Amino acid sequence: MTMSISNQKIGYVNLTTGEIRKEYITEDMRKFLIGSRGFNMYLMHTLTPKGIDAFDPRNWWFISCGVLGGMLVPSCGRTQVSGLSPLTGAVGDSNMGGFFGVEMRYSGFDTIAVTGKAEKPVYLYVHDDEIEILDAKYIWGTDTSDCIERIREKHKDADISAAMIGQAGENLVRYANVRTGLKSSAGRTGMGALMGSKNLKCVAARGTQDLPLHQPEEALANWKSEVAKARERRMVKTLLRFGKGIYFGNTNTVGLIRAYNFKQNQMLYADDLEVESMDRYTVGREACYGCQIHCRHRWKVPEGPYKGHYGVGPEYTSLGSMGTEIGNVKMDVCLAADDLVNKWGVDNLEAGSMIGWAMELYELGILTKEDTGGLDLKWGDPEVIYELVRQITFREGLGDILAEGPLRAAEKIGKNSAYYLVQVKGMSNLQSDERPTPSLALNVAVATRGSDHLRGRPVPDLFGLPKDVLERMYGGEQTTDFNSYMGKPRMVWHHEISAATHDTIGNCGMGGQPDMPYTLKINTGLELSNEEMWTIGERIHIIERLFNKSRGFGRKDDHLADRYYDVPTTMGMPKARGKTIDRDKFEIMLDEFYELHGCDSEGHPTKETIKRLGLDKEPSYILGTPGKEIELK
Repeated sequence: MTMSISNQKIGYVNLTTGEIRKEYITEDMRKFLIGSRGFNMYLMHTLTPKGIDAFDPRNWWFISCGVLGGMLVPSCGRTQVSGLSPLTGAVGDSNMGGFFGVEMRYSGFDTIAVTGKAEKPVYLYVHDDEIEILDAKYIWGTDTSDCIERIREKHKDADISAAMIGQAGENLVRYANVRTGLKSSAGRTGMGALMGSKNLKCVAARGTQDLPLHQPEEALANWKSEVAKARERRMVKTLLRFGKGIYFGNTNTVGLIRAYNFKQNQMLYADDLEVESMDRYTVGREACYGCQIHCRHRWKVPEGPYKGHYGVGPEYTSLGSMGTEIGNVKMDVCLAADDLVNKWGVDNLEAGSMIGWAMELYELGILTKEDTGGLDLKWGDPEVIYELVRQITFREGLGDILAEGPLRAAEKIGKNSAYYLVQVKGMSNLQSDERPTPSLALNVAVATRGSDHLRGRPVPDLFGLPKDVLERMYGGEQTTDFNSYMGKPRMVWHHEISAATHDTIGNCGMGGQPDMPYTLKINTGLELSNEEMWTIGERIHIIERLFNKSRGFGRKDDHLADRYYDVPTTMGMPKARGKTIDRDKFEIMLDEFYELHGCDSEGHPTKETIKRLGLDKEPSYILGTPGKEIELK
């Protein structure tokens, strides 16, 4: 059966030589990896030379949209950005919403793969089966808001979408992000810095081609049904009203957040950070492509010292990174800071974590005014927060050190400063405190790209679901107690594979998760069973572990910061107070987790697992042979 999307392509670009070539995506490629995250991870593992630094021109940068992007499926317009991470040296990968990925698909490309380095700043213009390398002189140095407006003006097309970097990416801040729109960000692992190292300002896309539907009448009926079901869900109604900041109140009340870097697990007097406060600032709502939820506030600060700042959000992450982690309890301060990191293209989570760490070091006397250039790093001081964001972006003063990310910054500062970092594999944690929740702690520790809350987080563990429900969901013996260690590896394993599958399809999940085999078939003609899709999710995760193994990562890196084990929580509800992660029990969880994934005691995939997943004959260059035909000269 011929796929309706058989005309889609991967575009390979060498910025050093200017060479561009296209590779059609076959049905075999789809059945092996589906697309998006699957394609990116396979290409990264296959093409990235061993032993290179992330800023080496031979490194690759990848951007993909899921196989259902732009088709009749709600909440399926996600974009995946990947490459060897400048922040961690491990898997670099991040996911964002918005409209860019779909626009790229309408141009005829599911994936763009870039290697080399341009002599001067350039951008890629992708449009209707063509990729052009254009001079970026007129947009270099712009923030992300100005960049897209200039591109649209130059090409006289207001519908162009772009995945771009701000000044942080140009200045190689190791956690610079890739932005599209006012808010959507591929924030984690420094993919914006990787673009900057290649003198690549952005990829702009404008497509007018069709994505034919395999069974259009069935696809339309299915879309209507899924939208109707989503609109009746309580979570969807809550997201529509309040946005994704809704999680803050509950987690703070229980005592599961980071405050003052890692000194507290609850933030007192933080009522202004509750989502109800957004009523003072919200001027509308918006959604990503093809999504009925509109979970994003459009906001503007109407008065006061931060009058005029505007943006979209805030996410749960923003309320921590620009709020509790740095001792700030004012919503307008949080919004204004979020506006700055978004425009300048900085991962707000990493920036807030680095600032909170610096503030704790200053409080302890490890950093002094001589180190800070005279700045008094007081908790929650708005002017200090904004100044440090600016210094990080433009690599000035203390910001030049903080721009290097946790491990490199700690090496420069010394004085036992590394002990106060809250990171895994060199990437900072979310603002959550996982000491009371072993399942969430395991997820953070074992994630392939570093501390991670999006690709394996077993959130249902917090819901107090009945034991039999959890056992139907995950298998094995489970418990309703989120303090327990029993059954938690199986939860994390399950969510890691599920997340890999949904990422490679392009599904957001906020609007629900439709019957994917049926949805794939009627939209694309691609026929995969649930079991086959699960195997693809496993395959993607194992490819990521193989990539990390080739970069020297293993069991020693699948651990938490020492404070998780050594220092008990002191605040929150009874189930959250006085908690640490038990080292011995954590090691037992780790063993069980590895076994579930078919890995040895070091977390490396076994030969049997590699063979079972059809990876024993790689690299086969199933996605083309750019390593041979596009070679740096």
